[in-house]
Amino acid sequence: MRILVTGAAGFIGSHVAERLTRIGHEVVGIDCLTDYYDCALKEANAADIAEAGVKLLRLDLAADDLAAAVSGAEVVIHLAAQPGISATTPFAVYERNNLLATWRLLEAVRSGAGATIRGFINASTSSVYGAHATDNEETPPKPTSYYGVTKLAAEQLVLSYQRELGLPACSLRLFSVFGPRERPEKLYPRLIRCILEDKEFPLFDGAEKHSRSFTYVGDIVDGFVAALSRLDRIAGEIINIGTDVEITTARGIEIVEQVIGRKARLARQPRRGGDQIRTCADIAKARRLLDYEPATRTEDGLRTEVEWFRQRIPGRA
Repeated sequence: MRILVTGAAGFIGSHVAERLTRIGHEVVGIDCLTDYYDCALKEANAADIAEAGVKLLRLDLAADDLAAAVSGAEVVIHLAAQPGISATTPFAVYERNNLLATWRLLEAVRSGAGATIRGFINASTSSVYGAHATDNEETPPKPTSYYGVTKLAAEQLVLSYQRELGLPACSLRLFSVFGPRERPEKLYPRLIRCILEDKEFPLFDGAEKHSRSFTYVGDIVDGFVAALSRLDRIAGEIINIGTDVEITTARGIEIVEQVIGRKARLARQPRRGGDQIRTCADIAKARRLLDYEPATRTEDGLRTEVEWFRQRIPGRA
């Protein structure tokens, strides 16, 4: 199939684009390589997916003409977004990059790929559930951050096109993804860097007690691949993709320390607003509809991420 992947130079998008190309799909990626974090990291990802055979278009979903990009696409996988919980990122940026960008992409697909489109897979997030993301997809969302609010709005916008216009769309809510190419401000890349460079690791007050269903990026990609083979079955659905095994942040730090063989030097920081207290993916629906089963232990995934960091980051960051 001809598949368009947005956010293809990002963390998850690069893995999805790379895997789909390697299993035989024709993949076109879109990314505008924003400066939310070091563009050198995204350039490295772009080089990796180009080597795999992905054609990358440098376009801004919220501003550029998307007609040529969506033309002939059979499936769109929408991963581009303004991520994270940042006190320095204004709401308008989340609104632009999560909501406006999604609307413009949907409009481009509706007008330019209507004859060929077989599926629109939206990447959503467990952040839409709010501080406690432990229940199934029928649970009323209660987001606590600009990110969660705008991702929920974007998800409902996508599904409105399914309900009103018949676009074969679905939404996958992703839980606490980690692995190689992870964004540098996230827990594990920051922790790994601090330990390897013998720097203090800033730990938000109370965060060590937070519990997460940390999901290895390869297992997340498995969810997207499974969705591709069941597009008709999952149109209009919201599906949690993650693991139902959870660990505390303190345990995650301990695992990284064991892998590297060195203790972290923790520096306490004030509590961060909007953070999630607990996530544990209820994946009964994913198991039923997608035969989805995450297989990577946190310990194994973190070992892979540490090794990737050691090999790739020093000369790239």
